Amino acid sequence: MKITVLNGSPRANGNTIALVDSFKKGAESVGHNVTVFNVATMKINGCIGCEYCQDKEYGQCAFKDDMSKIYDNLKDTEMVVFASPVYYWGFTGQLQSTLSRFYAIDRPPKAEKYGLILSSYSPNVYDAIISQYKDVVAYLGGKETGIITAYGPQNKSPEKLTEAYNFGKNL
Repeated sequence: MKITVLNGSPRANGNTIALVDSFKKGAESVGHNVTVFNVATMKINGCIGCEYCQDKEYGQCAFKDDMSKIYDNLKDTEMVVFASPVYYWGFTGQLQSTLSRFYAIDRPPKAEKYGLILSSYSPNVYDAIISQYKDVVAYLGGKETGIITAYGPQNKSPEKLTEAYNFGKNL
């Protein structure tokens, strides 16, 4: 299976990427192909609702930025994983901008599975972001396959890294 991970963390050695790396190792250990996009370090503008992708050139965004790499990858991906630290009860701005740009393609055409990986410093910040994620997955017509959360002392713990590894391995 081809898996695309959209990592919204701006921290190269942070808690979110540790979980993503474990997920990736688990998925690759059973033959899945995993591509990770660190969207926080990419040049991706947020959607401005100009309707270019709907009215002028369907499926093509007016912005010619790094999102084109993600669009190319999403053409044949079978699973999308959103990964983010929780910033003020939501995805990072970088990941939210990436997600808003799905509008140009509406839905990844072959993606049937979705996953979520979240890290935070507090245990009580997940409800809003998980609700948004589930609404997005429902809109995209996909199946939610798993949610990994880690907060405070759980971040980078052997237990949580193993949980992320097993999430990827058991897809």
